[in-house]
Amino acid sequence: MDTQHDIALAHALTGIPGPLPPSGVIHVAIPHTSRFTIVGNHLAQHAELSLAAIGIGVHIQSLPAGSQVGIKALTARFAEGETTIASALRELETHGYLHRTRVRLANGRMVTRTVFCNHPGALPRGGAVAVPMPVVAPPAPVPAGPPVLPVVAAAVPEPAPEPAPVPEEPHPPVRVPPRTAPKPPRRPLPQPRELTPELRRASSALLADLRRHAEELLLCEQDIEELVPGVAAWLERDTQPDAIRHALTADLPQPPRSPAKLIRHRLTVLLPPPLPGTSDLTPVRRTVVIPLQNCDRCDHAFRATSPGHCRGCRSELLGAA
Repeated sequence: MDTQHDIALAHALTGIPGPLPPSGVIHVAIPHTSRFTIVGNHLAQHAELSLAAIGIGVHIQSLPAGSQVGIKALTARFAEGETTIASALRELETHGYLHRTRVRLANGRMVTRTVFCNHPGALPRGGAVAVPMPVVAPPAPVPAGPPVLPVVAAAVPEPAPEPAPVPEEPHPPVRVPPRTAPKPPRRPLPQPRELTPELRRASSALLADLRRHAEELLLCEQDIEELVPGVAAWLERDTQPDAIRHALTADLPQPPRSPAKLIRHRLTVLLPPPLPGTSDLTPVRRTVVIPLQNCDRCDHAFRATSPGHCRGCRSELLGAA
Protein backbone atom coordinates (compact mmCIF):
# COMPACT_ATOMS: atom_id res chain seq x y z
CA MET A 1 0.00 0.00 0.00
CA ASP A 2 2.91 2.39 0.57
CA THR A 3 3.82 2.20 -3.13
CA GLN A 4 0.27 3.15 -4.11
CA HIS A 5 0.38 6.08 -1.68
CA ASP A 6 3.66 7.27 -3.19
CA ILE A 7 2.31 6.98 -6.75
CA ALA A 8 -0.90 8.84 -5.87
CA LEU A 9 1.00 11.61 -4.08
CA ALA A 10 3.54 11.94 -6.92
CA HIS A 11 0.68 12.11 -9.46
CA ALA A 12 -1.02 14.85 -7.41
CA LEU A 13 2.20 16.85 -7.09
CA THR A 14 2.72 16.84 -10.87
CA GLY A 15 -0.55 18.75 -11.26
CA ILE A 16 0.59 21.65 -9.05
CA PRO A 17 1.38 24.67 -11.28
CA GLY A 18 4.75 26.32 -11.00
CA PRO A 19 7.98 25.04 -9.47
CA LEU A 20 7.79 23.30 -6.11
CA PRO A 21 9.44 25.06 -3.14
CA PRO A 22 12.84 23.66 -2.10
CA SER A 23 11.66 23.23 1.49
CA GLY A 24 8.61 23.65 3.71
CA VAL A 25 5.05 22.52 3.22
CA ILE A 26 3.59 21.72 -0.22
CA HIS A 27 -0.19 22.16 -0.52
CA VAL A 28 -2.27 19.62 -2.43
CA ALA A 29 -5.51 21.66 -2.64
CA ILE A 30 -8.63 19.70 -3.64
CA PRO A 31 -11.82 21.78 -3.94
CA HIS A 32 -14.52 20.88 -1.39
CA THR A 33 -18.04 20.18 -2.63
CA SER A 34 -19.75 19.72 0.76
CA ARG A 35 -19.13 20.06 4.52
CA PHE A 36 -16.58 22.88 4.47
CA THR A 37 -16.13 26.20 6.28
CA ILE A 38 -14.48 29.36 4.95
CA VAL A 39 -11.94 30.59 7.51
CA GLY A 40 -10.05 33.85 7.09
CA ASN A 41 -6.28 33.93 7.36
CA HIS A 42 -6.66 36.70 9.93
CA LEU A 43 -7.82 33.91 12.29
CA ALA A 44 -5.85 30.92 11.01
CA GLN A 45 -2.58 32.90 10.99
CA HIS A 46 -3.27 35.29 13.88
CA ALA A 47 0.02 36.49 15.35
CA GLU A 48 -1.26 36.99 18.90
CA LEU A 49 -3.67 34.08 19.38
CA SER A 50 -2.48 30.76 20.76
CA LEU A 51 -2.84 27.56 18.76
CA ALA A 52 -5.62 26.41 21.11
CA ALA A 53 -7.54 29.66 20.57
CA ILE A 54 -7.19 29.43 16.78
CA GLY A 55 -8.37 25.81 16.79
CA ILE A 56 -11.37 26.51 19.03
CA GLY A 57 -12.25 29.58 16.94
CA VAL A 58 -12.25 27.50 13.74
CA HIS A 59 -14.32 24.81 15.48
CA ILE A 60 -16.95 27.29 16.71
CA GLN A 61 -17.16 28.89 13.26
CA SER A 62 -17.88 25.48 11.70
CA LEU A 63 -20.80 24.69 14.05
CA PRO A 64 -24.44 25.42 13.15
CA ALA A 65 -26.37 28.13 14.98
CA GLY A 66 -27.66 27.04 18.36
CA SER A 67 -24.75 24.72 19.17
CA GLN A 68 -23.42 24.71 22.73
CA VAL A 69 -19.95 26.33 22.87
CA GLY A 70 -19.53 26.81 26.62
CA ILE A 71 -16.54 25.61 28.61
CA LYS A 72 -18.31 22.44 29.74
CA ALA A 73 -19.45 21.55 26.22
CA LEU A 74 -15.99 22.11 24.68
CA THR A 75 -14.28 20.18 27.48
CA ALA A 76 -16.55 17.21 26.81
CA ARG A 77 -15.67 17.43 23.10
CA PHE A 78 -11.89 17.89 23.26
CA ALA A 79 -9.04 16.47 25.30
CA GLU A 80 -7.90 19.89 26.57
CA GLY A 81 -8.86 20.77 30.13
CA GLU A 82 -11.17 23.52 31.34
CA THR A 83 -8.26 25.87 32.10
CA THR A 84 -6.89 25.71 28.54
CA ILE A 85 -10.31 26.10 26.94
CA ALA A 86 -11.32 28.97 29.23
CA SER A 87 -8.08 30.78 28.44
CA ALA A 88 -8.61 30.25 24.68
CA LEU A 89 -12.16 31.66 24.88
CA ARG A 90 -10.87 34.73 26.72
CA GLU A 91 -8.28 35.26 23.95
CA LEU A 92 -10.99 35.11 21.29
CA GLU A 93 -13.08 37.52 23.32
CA THR A 94 -10.17 39.95 23.70
CA HIS A 95 -9.56 40.09 19.94
CA GLY A 96 -13.24 40.55 19.05
CA TYR A 97 -14.07 37.11 17.68
CA LEU A 98 -16.24 36.09 20.63
CA HIS A 99 -18.85 38.16 22.48
CA ARG A 100 -20.50 36.85 25.65
CA THR A 101 -23.27 38.89 27.30
CA ARG A 102 -25.63 38.20 30.21
CA VAL A 103 -29.24 38.98 29.24
CA ARG A 104 -32.54 38.63 31.05
CA LEU A 105 -35.39 36.72 29.44
CA ALA A 106 -39.03 37.73 29.57
CA ASN A 107 -39.60 35.30 32.44
CA GLY A 108 -36.84 36.97 34.48
CA ARG A 109 -34.23 34.23 33.94
CA MET A 110 -30.60 35.30 33.30
CA VAL A 111 -28.78 33.52 30.44
CA THR A 112 -25.47 33.97 28.62
CA ARG A 113 -25.69 34.86 24.93
CA THR A 114 -22.66 33.95 22.82
CA VAL A 115 -22.04 35.63 19.46
CA PHE A 116 -19.13 34.62 17.22
CA CYS A 117 -17.94 37.12 14.57
CA ASN A 118 -15.98 35.52 11.74
CA HIS A 119 -14.36 38.83 10.70
CA PRO A 120 -14.13 41.37 13.52
CA GLY A 121 -11.86 43.59 11.44
CA ALA A 122 -14.76 44.32 9.07
CA LEU A 123 -16.98 45.74 11.83
CA PRO A 124 -17.32 49.53 12.08
CA ARG A 125 -14.66 51.00 14.32
CA GLY A 126 -16.04 51.53 17.80
CA GLY A 127 -19.29 49.72 16.95
CA ALA A 128 -20.77 47.17 19.31
CA VAL A 129 -22.18 43.80 18.38
CA ALA A 130 -25.90 43.67 19.00
CA VAL A 131 -26.73 40.57 21.04
CA PRO A 132 -30.07 39.09 19.98
CA MET A 133 -32.54 38.67 22.82
CA PRO A 134 -35.41 36.24 22.43
CA VAL A 135 -38.78 37.87 22.94
CA VAL A 136 -42.00 35.89 22.89
CA ALA A 137 -44.61 38.17 21.30
CA PRO A 138 -48.24 37.70 22.43
CA PRO A 139 -50.72 36.66 19.78
CA ALA A 140 -52.14 39.62 17.89
CA PRO A 141 -55.87 40.19 18.52
CA VAL A 142 -58.20 39.70 15.62
CA PRO A 143 -59.83 43.07 14.80
CA ALA A 144 -63.63 43.11 14.64
CA GLY A 145 -65.10 44.27 11.36
CA PRO A 146 -67.00 43.24 8.32
CA PRO A 147 -66.21 39.86 6.84
CA VAL A 148 -63.39 39.88 4.34
CA LEU A 149 -64.35 38.56 0.96
CA PRO A 150 -61.97 36.09 -0.64
CA VAL A 151 -59.75 37.53 -3.35
CA VAL A 152 -59.22 35.44 -6.44
CA ALA A 153 -55.68 35.86 -7.72
CA ALA A 154 -54.98 35.98 -11.38
CA ALA A 155 -53.38 32.94 -12.90
CA VAL A 156 -49.65 33.37 -13.08
CA PRO A 157 -47.68 31.06 -15.39
CA GLU A 158 -45.26 28.84 -13.54
CA PRO A 159 -41.64 29.63 -14.22
CA ALA A 160 -39.74 27.25 -16.37
CA PRO A 161 -37.78 24.74 -14.29
CA GLU A 162 -34.11 25.45 -14.03
CA PRO A 163 -31.81 22.86 -15.55
CA ALA A 164 -30.49 20.40 -13.05
CA PRO A 165 -26.87 21.08 -12.13
CA VAL A 166 -24.35 18.68 -13.57
CA PRO A 167 -22.69 16.84 -10.69
CA GLU A 168 -19.00 17.39 -10.50
CA GLU A 169 -16.74 14.42 -10.79
CA PRO A 170 -15.25 13.59 -7.42
CA HIS A 171 -11.54 14.13 -7.16
CA PRO A 172 -9.54 11.03 -6.34
CA PRO A 173 -8.30 11.14 -2.76
CA VAL A 174 -4.63 11.86 -2.27
CA ARG A 175 -3.24 9.28 0.08
CA VAL A 176 -0.14 10.41 1.89
CA PRO A 177 1.97 7.68 3.52
CA PRO A 178 1.96 7.95 7.32
CA ARG A 179 5.03 9.04 9.19
CA THR A 180 5.31 5.57 10.68
CA ALA A 181 5.65 3.92 7.25
CA PRO A 182 8.89 1.91 7.00
CA LYS A 183 11.62 3.60 5.01
CA PRO A 184 13.61 1.70 2.38
CA PRO A 185 16.96 0.43 3.62
CA ARG A 186 19.92 2.70 2.95
CA ARG A 187 22.31 1.54 0.24
CA PRO A 188 25.70 0.47 1.57
CA LEU A 189 28.80 2.57 0.96
CA PRO A 190 30.88 1.30 -2.02
CA GLN A 191 33.85 -0.86 -1.06
CA PRO A 192 37.06 -1.40 -3.05
CA ARG A 193 38.31 -4.87 -3.91
CA GLU A 194 41.44 -4.20 -1.85
CA LEU A 195 42.00 -1.16 0.36
CA THR A 196 45.74 -0.73 -0.05
CA PRO A 197 47.74 1.78 2.02
CA GLU A 198 48.16 3.95 -1.09
CA LEU A 199 44.39 4.06 -1.71
CA ARG A 200 43.71 4.81 1.97
CA ARG A 201 46.21 7.68 2.01
CA ALA A 202 44.93 9.21 -1.24
CA SER A 203 41.27 8.89 -0.14
CA SER A 204 41.92 10.49 3.26
CA ALA A 205 43.79 13.39 1.65
CA LEU A 206 40.97 14.00 -0.87
CA LEU A 207 38.28 14.06 1.86
CA ALA A 208 40.30 16.33 4.14
CA ASP A 209 40.96 18.72 1.23
CA LEU A 210 37.26 19.21 0.40
CA ARG A 211 36.93 22.16 2.80
CA ARG A 212 39.36 24.16 0.63
CA HIS A 213 36.91 23.93 -2.26
CA ALA A 214 33.66 24.08 -0.22
CA GLU A 215 33.95 25.40 3.32
CA GLU A 216 30.60 23.77 4.20
CA LEU A 217 32.16 20.30 3.82
CA LEU A 218 34.13 20.33 7.06
CA LEU A 219 34.59 16.70 8.16
CA CYS A 220 35.92 15.33 11.41
CA GLU A 221 38.49 12.53 11.56
CA GLN A 222 35.86 9.89 12.34
CA ASP A 223 33.77 10.89 9.30
CA ILE A 224 36.83 10.75 7.07
CA GLU A 225 37.73 7.28 8.38
CA GLU A 226 34.22 6.01 7.61
CA LEU A 227 34.10 7.55 4.10
CA VAL A 228 37.57 6.40 2.99
CA PRO A 229 36.34 3.07 1.44
CA GLY A 230 33.83 4.92 -0.73
CA VAL A 231 36.46 7.26 -2.20
CA ALA A 232 38.84 4.31 -2.61
CA ALA A 233 36.20 2.50 -4.69
CA TRP A 234 36.07 5.53 -7.03
CA LEU A 235 39.86 5.71 -7.31
CA GLU A 236 40.04 1.97 -7.94
CA ARG A 237 37.81 2.50 -10.98
CA ASP A 238 40.35 4.94 -12.47
CA THR A 239 38.34 8.05 -11.56
CA GLN A 240 40.46 11.21 -11.48
CA PRO A 241 40.59 13.09 -8.13
CA ASP A 242 39.30 16.27 -9.82
CA ALA A 243 36.24 14.39 -11.06
CA ILE A 244 35.56 13.00 -7.57
CA ARG A 245 35.99 16.46 -6.02
CA HIS A 246 33.58 18.01 -8.54
CA ALA A 247 30.96 15.30 -7.90
CA LEU A 248 31.12 15.90 -4.13
CA THR A 249 31.13 19.73 -4.14
CA ALA A 250 28.84 20.71 -7.05
CA ASP A 251 25.34 22.14 -6.36
CA LEU A 252 25.51 21.92 -2.57
CA PRO A 253 22.37 22.75 -0.55
CA GLN A 254 22.72 25.90 1.53
CA PRO A 255 23.51 25.10 4.20
CA PRO A 256 24.00 21.31 4.17
CA ARG A 257 22.39 19.73 7.22
CA SER A 258 24.97 16.94 7.52
CA PRO A 259 28.11 17.13 5.34
CA ALA A 260 29.08 13.52 6.13
CA LYS A 261 25.66 12.13 5.14
CA LEU A 262 25.65 14.25 1.97
CA ILE A 263 29.07 12.95 0.88
CA ARG A 264 28.09 9.36 1.75
CA HIS A 265 24.95 9.70 -0.39
CA ARG A 266 26.83 11.07 -3.40
CA LEU A 267 29.60 8.48 -3.15
CA THR A 268 26.93 5.78 -3.21
CA VAL A 269 24.48 6.93 -5.88
CA LEU A 270 26.99 8.59 -8.26
CA LEU A 271 29.52 5.72 -8.33
CA PRO A 272 30.75 5.41 -11.96
CA PRO A 273 31.13 2.00 -13.61
CA PRO A 274 34.59 0.52 -14.19
CA LEU A 275 36.37 1.61 -17.35
CA PRO A 276 35.98 -0.95 -20.13
CA GLY A 277 39.08 -2.74 -21.37
CA THR A 278 40.52 -2.66 -24.87
CA SER A 279 39.02 -6.03 -25.71
CA ASP A 280 35.58 -4.82 -24.65
CA LEU A 281 35.73 -1.96 -27.17
CA THR A 282 36.82 -4.19 -30.11
CA PRO A 283 33.90 -4.98 -32.42
CA VAL A 284 32.99 -8.65 -32.74
CA ARG A 285 33.76 -10.11 -36.18
CA ARG A 286 31.51 -12.91 -37.32
CA THR A 287 33.10 -15.53 -39.67
CA VAL A 288 30.78 -17.44 -41.99
CA VAL A 289 31.72 -21.16 -42.03
CA ILE A 290 30.76 -23.08 -45.21
CA PRO A 291 30.00 -26.76 -44.41
CA LEU A 292 31.63 -29.75 -46.08
CA GLN A 293 29.69 -31.75 -48.69
CA ASN A 294 30.45 -35.14 -50.35
CA CYS A 295 30.43 -35.17 -54.15
CA ASP A 296 27.51 -37.20 -55.56
CA ARG A 297 29.78 -38.63 -58.34
CA CYS A 298 33.22 -39.27 -56.83
CA ASP A 299 32.45 -38.96 -53.12
CA HIS A 300 35.16 -36.30 -52.82
CA ALA A 301 34.73 -33.79 -49.98
CA PHE A 302 34.26 -30.14 -50.90
CA ARG A 303 32.81 -27.02 -49.28
CA ALA A 304 29.46 -25.81 -50.50
CA THR A 305 26.22 -24.51 -49.06
CA SER A 306 24.21 -27.39 -50.61
CA PRO A 307 24.98 -30.97 -51.85
CA GLY A 308 26.10 -31.49 -55.48
CA HIS A 309 29.29 -32.18 -57.44
CA CYS A 310 32.84 -31.09 -56.72
CA ARG A 311 34.73 -28.74 -59.03
CA GLY A 312 36.49 -31.59 -60.97
CA CYS A 313 33.30 -33.50 -61.60
CA ARG A 314 31.52 -30.36 -62.71
CA SER A 315 34.32 -29.69 -65.26
CA GLU A 316 34.16 -33.26 -66.64
CA LEU A 317 30.42 -33.14 -66.93
CA LEU A 318 30.57 -29.78 -68.73
CA GLY A 319 33.30 -31.12 -71.10
CA ALA A 320 31.33 -34.27 -71.91
CA ALA A 321 28.31 -32.21 -72.68
